[in-house]
Amino acid sequence: MVKITRVYTKKGDKGDTGSLKSNRTSKNSLRIEVLGALDELNSFLGWIVVLLNDENAHLKTQLLTIQNVLFDVGAYLCGSSKINNPTVLFSHIVTHLENEIDVMNATLPHLDSFVLPGGNEITARLHIARTICRRAERCLVSFAQEQKDTTVIPYLNRLSDWLFVAARFIAYQQNVEEQLWQPSWEKNSQ
Repeated sequence: MVKITRVYTKKGDKGDTGSLKSNRTSKNSLRIEVLGALDELNSFLGWIVVLLNDENAHLKTQLLTIQNVLFDVGAYLCGSSKINNPTVLFSHIVTHLENEIDVMNATLPHLDSFVLPGGNEITARLHIARTICRRAERCLVSFAQEQKDTTVIPYLNRLSDWLFVAARFIAYQQNVEEQLWQPSWEKNSQ
């Protein structure tokens, strides 16, 4: 368990920060960029959770689990020794996301075009979370190349897929019509 006794320490006032390894790192390092993007994603997911009611209890539970896993990812990227076999752990979590995607996707209409982000408050926020997740993934890829460790890249890749399907699933459940991309060149040729 993590024990936080003081929020401010003043140790980062010169542009560096500590990690689980207790090494000081520049706040603009790739590791801190990834951690910041994960934190932003996690915060945004929390904003989605507050919108959900009893009708969306399953989605709320899934999102809370994802928020916890994002902290696991951050701990791993900081070098936590508490994760015994990260490859197996994150592989299992990816498989779980894939199963959830398959269950949700089985009820959805086939897509013939890209979905325009929007719909309603929940679906729009899920689409924004997907784009934040993609940005976090791009940061992670740079960091993973530097560290020569791609263990958690599949998780963020699959999570963005999950967020996309979850947005479609909620739209379908709530009878919100999805707006599909209509290429300008096709509209002009009609």
